[in-house]
Amino acid sequence: MSKRKISKSERKVLEKLIFPERFQVIMEETGHLYGELRDDLINLLSFGFVEAYERNGSQITLTSFYDSDHLQDFTFRATSKGLTEIKSH
Repeated sequence: MSKRKISKSERKVLEKLIFPERFQVIMEETGHLYGELRDDLINLLSFGFVEAYERNGSQITLTSFYDSDHLQDFTFRATSKGLTEIKSH
């Protein structure tokens, strides 16, 4: 199985996700456009580098059911696999 290299753009997103961050905050911090960030997050989610969380008031809970058309409604955080990916480069 070949290991996929993450793009510079995806790495930039991943580096912002050591702590849980909302979509809007990630967009502001990376300077990505909505579509770019959405695509990067979908890739990072599918490779298990990032997890999606639902926000309910001040609580966030892990969800495996995120709506890829409404990623702006979710909070994201790097997984241990994602953090290892950042450290390995």
